[in-house]
Amino acid sequence: QAPLVVAVPSGMQRAIDYTDETAPVLAVKLQELFGLADTPRIAAGKIALTLHLLSPGGKPVQVTQDLRSFWQRTYPEVKKELKGRYPKHPWPDDPWSATPTHRAKPRR
Repeated sequence: QAPLVVAVPSGMQRAIDYTDETAPVLAVKLQELFGLADTPRIAAGKIALTLHLLSPGGKPVQVTQDLRSFWQRTYPEVKKELKGRYPKHPWPDDPWSATPTHRAKPRR
């Protein structure tokens, strides 16, 4: 019911931090969640994880328990701000149908 890790859409396993008393935290680069509409939950779906969405550089960009709202409202602003800073990473217009990844764009 309280797993130590959770699989994210990129195929990676990411640790869940239980030190915050309000809710368990999942820190993950936002590109690893492309295609995921709803916030991951644990305890048979009863507890939503607090997502610490990270930039490709590993810095927090957003904290949310509502991933759907982030994609709809905040992602376009985050994309605009970070696309120039991290040009080797994907910043799709449609994060709902984008392929999740934990890597930068492949070298040519």
